[in-house]
Amino acid sequence: MLESLTRRVIAAPKLVLTLTVILLIAAGIDGAGAAAKMLPGGHEDPGAESTHATEVLSDVFQQAGSQTVIKLDGPAGTDMSTDPVAKAVGKELTDRLAEIEWVQEPVLTIWNSPQLAAELLSRDKTSTQIVFGIAGGDAHAPQRAHDLAEELGGERQGIEIEVAGSALVFHQIDEQTTKDLLIAEAIAIPVSFLLLIVIFGGVVAAALPVLVGVVSIIGTMALLRLITEFADVSFYALNLTTAMGLALAIDYTLLIVTRYREETAKDQSRDEAIVRTVSTAGRTVIFSAVTVGLSLAALAIFPMYFLRSFAYAGIGVVAVAVVAAVIVTPALLALLGERIDALDLRRAVRRALGRPEPEPKELEDGFWYRSARWVLRHAVPVALAVIALLVLLGLPFAGIKFGFPDDRVLPASATAHAVQQEIREQYEESSSSNIIAVVEGEVDDQAMASYASALSKIEHVTTVSSSAGVYRDGEVVAPVQPGLVKGDDSRIDITGDVEPMQDEGQRQIEALRDVPQPAGAQVSFTGLAAANADTVAAIYSHLPWVLLVIAVATYLLLFLFTGSVVLPLKALVLNVLSLSATFGAMVWIFQEGHLGGLGTTSTGLLVATMPVLMFCIAFGLSMDYEVFLLGRIREEWLKSGQTRDDNDRAVAIGLARTGRVVTAAALLMAIVFAGIAASQVSFMRMFGVGLALAVLMDATLIRMMLVPAFMRLAGRWNWWAPGPLRRLHDKVGLTEE
Repeated sequence: MLESLTRRVIAAPKLVLTLTVILLIAAGIDGAGAAAKMLPGGHEDPGAESTHATEVLSDVFQQAGSQTVIKLDGPAGTDMSTDPVAKAVGKELTDRLAEIEWVQEPVLTIWNSPQLAAELLSRDKTSTQIVFGIAGGDAHAPQRAHDLAEELGGERQGIEIEVAGSALVFHQIDEQTTKDLLIAEAIAIPVSFLLLIVIFGGVVAAALPVLVGVVSIIGTMALLRLITEFADVSFYALNLTTAMGLALAIDYTLLIVTRYREETAKDQSRDEAIVRTVSTAGRTVIFSAVTVGLSLAALAIFPMYFLRSFAYAGIGVVAVAVVAAVIVTPALLALLGERIDALDLRRAVRRALGRPEPEPKELEDGFWYRSARWVLRHAVPVALAVIALLVLLGLPFAGIKFGFPDDRVLPASATAHAVQQEIREQYEESSSSNIIAVVEGEVDDQAMASYASALSKIEHVTTVSSSAGVYRDGEVVAPVQPGLVKGDDSRIDITGDVEPMQDEGQRQIEALRDVPQPAGAQVSFTGLAAANADTVAAIYSHLPWVLLVIAVATYLLLFLFTGSVVLPLKALVLNVLSLSATFGAMVWIFQEGHLGGLGTTSTGLLVATMPVLMFCIAFGLSMDYEVFLLGRIREEWLKSGQTRDDNDRAVAIGLARTGRVVTAAALLMAIVFAGIAASQVSFMRMFGVGLALAVLMDATLIRMMLVPAFMRLAGRWNWWAPGPLRRLHDKVGLTEE
């Protein structure tokens, strides 16, 4: 099928490329509106208790908006709770908020809720907060928060006014990631082009992978726009899938162009060289794309749309990259013909210096063959040394802790981060620590009083406001609070003095949920601590299934590709070892804050959804290189006498033929991810650094050292399979031939 498709493509390359240009124009127009359709959230589990509580608050109380804070700072020595100017400014602000339909009650101030002074008034009393909710969810609340900050921020009568809160955090993340995307592409494309010139020598040959990469980016944008019509898509998919599309397209085109040059060196016609290239390297590309696609598809198992959107987009991105590589690339090769080697800078430099053309080296004289032979001769010490290094790097991974993204994912200069940091430093309590308990079902006053009293006795709970009164340490300290009951449902507001996502905050929400509930009622908790606990629980509960799907699918695909039951197991083990080292480094840098967290604010946590996403992508990409390498090793093995020495020679030749291209591909992909690492959003920087490290580590320590060492030690057992499975592979197996 590939041969037939390729012959059709090279028979009419101008038609194929004309149609490609038309499709790209349409895709560019359609994809231009992709960002406007995407959402900034998606980290919550829609089936979680905290999500249910939020829905009840929205439907029954109309009070589940994104929490927003207006911070007022007066001159030194001012008591904001009693100062008449501060009160007047506060009244102006609350009056304006009352006029805005999407601002939700209650609007809490130090003047109407003095019992919340620890949360609403700073220690030195020169600063106070107005706390309220903004309706609209992920789709509208961020923009509304931004509009409010633009309108109300500034100075009034000597009072400094700043706006912060979760909705504004998401808006500023959106703005920052949009800028970062342009920077990432501005870094990745020209640097990749320069590196490709070094790899290929010629400008035209180097331009080919970059051109196909741009095709992939445009196609990816249009694809994301299409997906937004039937599924929620995270805004961050724009950065990550665009990078993936560019990296994979360059990777696949690099492999095809490299193989094409090998085939043209065999004195066959260029058309036949293209057909042979796509029939071998093209088949490897397709198979590799399937493994990457399956790794990303497993993300659909998670309930959070942040992760699910990457499953949808990831499959499509891989498809775009493959189509660009196996259809557009052959058309370009056919159209260019001998001009593929035009503008060869290395040849031009040699001519300018009067140096002769170098004699082609025998394969056995090359660096990659000789280094492979060295590893094969020292298989045991190499394997032990590399494994020890990877285990050492992976040790911090054992201490990984997951959390919810907050303002600290933004740079310290961002207003949402700066204001929230001031609140942490100046106030006894933060509104981000607040928890709301939603009670569904009729509860009498005595039962409510008993329940509220019990909640107030939990460690680090400061006040519990309920329809039975305000409680502290089990005792009533203020009268009944109005507006907390609607029909048979009621809400209980709980304040605390702990960071909600740290260990104490998570122990607090667990203890609150363990308090016996009133008879005949169902109690659900929400708030940042509850949402964080539920998100982490959802990840842990679904993760085993995700890992199982990836492992089984990868094992079966590699068996179909190699006919061996040993090599797929080896690939899985080495991948886990490599990724553990990568995540160990991420914990050490971004969670524990070593190396200054590479310029980010360390909170002692990693954003819960990111390591899972990184694992699925990195696992798929590592299989990418595994397929590249095993394809060439197996090709040599099948042509040999299949003795132990033949196994070693096949490994050495396979590494010699792929070492350069795999290393180049890893460098190019690392450059793409380094562009993302330039992001000012901390979890995006972690994503870029982590994946760049993962692909470089995989292409060097794993593929160039551990794989040959293992295959030397296993010998002919590398290719073993039970008789029934071997016969099955003979019937349905996939090969490069």
